[in-house]
Amino acid sequence: MDMSQQAAPAVGTPPAPGGKRTDGRTVRRSPVLRLLARPEVGVFLGAVAVLVFFLVAAPSVRQGGSMATILYQSSTIGIMALPVALLMIGGEFDLSAGVAVITSALTASMLSYQLTMNVWTGVIVALVLSLAIGAFNGWMLMKTGLPSFLVTLGTFLILQGVNLAVTKLVTGNVATDDVSDMDGFGQAKAVFASSFDVGGVQVKITVVWWLVFAALATWVLLRTKYGNWIFAVGGNKDSARAVGVPVTFTKISLFMLVGFGAWFVGMHQLFSFNTVQSGEGVGNELIYIAAAVIGGCLLTGGYGSAIGPVFGAFMFGMVNQGIVYAGWNPDWFKAFLGVMLLGAVLINLWVRRTATRR
Repeated sequence: MDMSQQAAPAVGTPPAPGGKRTDGRTVRRSPVLRLLARPEVGVFLGAVAVLVFFLVAAPSVRQGGSMATILYQSSTIGIMALPVALLMIGGEFDLSAGVAVITSALTASMLSYQLTMNVWTGVIVALVLSLAIGAFNGWMLMKTGLPSFLVTLGTFLILQGVNLAVTKLVTGNVATDDVSDMDGFGQAKAVFASSFDVGGVQVKITVVWWLVFAALATWVLLRTKYGNWIFAVGGNKDSARAVGVPVTFTKISLFMLVGFGAWFVGMHQLFSFNTVQSGEGVGNELIYIAAAVIGGCLLTGGYGSAIGPVFGAFMFGMVNQGIVYAGWNPDWFKAFLGVMLLGAVLINLWVRRTATRR
């Protein structure tokens, strides 16, 4: 065979009239596979399974008051899990989120009480401080290039020590003073910690805020340029910067969103219980991260949703209260959470592989 014969192109059978040539990259996936590709599908199925299980195992869960308690427990986790999830989609996570909630509540309480000011003054100052903590985490991350694990671990330790030391210094105790008789308390309680009646059942306002924030976060992720930036910086920040995405602004603003969530939950705790224990909050950051992971967010970034963490937080609330209603030993709660977390990670992995398989 000579060289001219070797280089001659192969003659193929022409495609049938009207036919369309495709390869593996252009094959249309079935609606089921497209549905499975959604990050919230696995946790939704898991949440339904957990709900059905406790409806059978703990009949008292079927009562309206019990379900209101479960939703309240879920909402206090879910409000923080939402910004934590957005941050994880952006490729980072925040270990200081749990103690930042207490820092916010302590600031509002002590400032208002010790200076005998309207509680709204403390609320506003606490908001500024919470946003500043988030901005500091983001700025330090971008300035040094250190992993967010190390940056926020340092912030976690600083806030934990400051919370306890400053509270003891100012109040002479490990808890703040009761602020229920301060000016503006009633108005603040109505916004952050009130209840309303639904069919004779008292529902906490945090449930409404939780759903509102979830809807807003979903709209931001799916319908705005900022949502595209979040996915871009979480997928590959260098590529995102190359196409004009403001990486520094996006990362810092995501940490500030976590600060906002910490402020809101901190205000709820303050105006629900009128006082704050300075040593609380440690370990809650892992619950927020776990709720986001169970909700389909990847620790590596670039993948997730805002709806998934809603179901993830609901599973936490359901298990936490369901164990109590079933009369089981509550010491098993953390074991259940560990099983849920591992199960969710494995299910999400299987769902993604199934959905992307050609």
